[in-house]
Amino acid sequence: MDKKLIVANWKCNPTTFKKAELLFDLIKKGLKNIKNVEVVICPPFVYLTTINKKRETSIKTGGQDCFWKKKGPFTGEVSPDMLKDLGCRYVIIGHSERRRYFSETDTMINKKLKLTLKKKLKPILCIDKISQVKKDLKGISRGEIKNIVLAYEPLFAIGTGKTASPEKAAEFNLSIKRILGDKVLILYGGSVSSKNARGFIQESGFQGLLIGGASLRAKEFIRIVKNIDSLR
Repeated sequence: MDKKLIVANWKCNPTTFKKAELLFDLIKKGLKNIKNVEVVICPPFVYLTTINKKRETSIKTGGQDCFWKKKGPFTGEVSPDMLKDLGCRYVIIGHSERRRYFSETDTMINKKLKLTLKKKLKPILCIDKISQVKKDLKGISRGEIKNIVLAYEPLFAIGTGKTASPEKAAEFNLSIKRILGDKVLILYGGSVSSKNARGFIQESGFQGLLIGGASLRAKEFIRIVKNIDSLR
């Protein structure tokens, strides 16, 4: 089995450095012997320095977002160069919460993807419908697309406890592969738990998972990773 990718998106959590350190330490301790899964932790930007100082090479880090310019008068923004300098290997782009609460458009997301790829960061592009693919990847070559991770996150599943059926998830997965080819890594996200995680890999054919709420519960996140790590 090829190595699967599991990404933890902590979103705007936890509320203190102490809690962030404790959560990361528990996860790191629980995942010492993982062999078949690459784990990426995406904490709030303010915790990245702390997490990167404490992490081991087996656990990677990523940003939850970035801007489409490398520097300049853009108050509150974080550039791909900054993320790289802090030790990040990945960055989430186009999450549904960014699209919803911050009015991010496909044009903005496309700009972010282009700069991220130029800076050699690996973007995790979040989508919930096929029509977003063409718009978000406009002007990006086939060779560059291979360096993008896609994450299918149906809107109704974000933080609701509901998930797409294995059949519907598999159908979406296959539709993306028909457009972009078999070499694109595709994750499933949205109310993932230790009870349903295996199904999205075994039944729906995804190559990994993007996990929100469950990644804030160390024991549950460790169970999910171990469940996938044990697959053959």
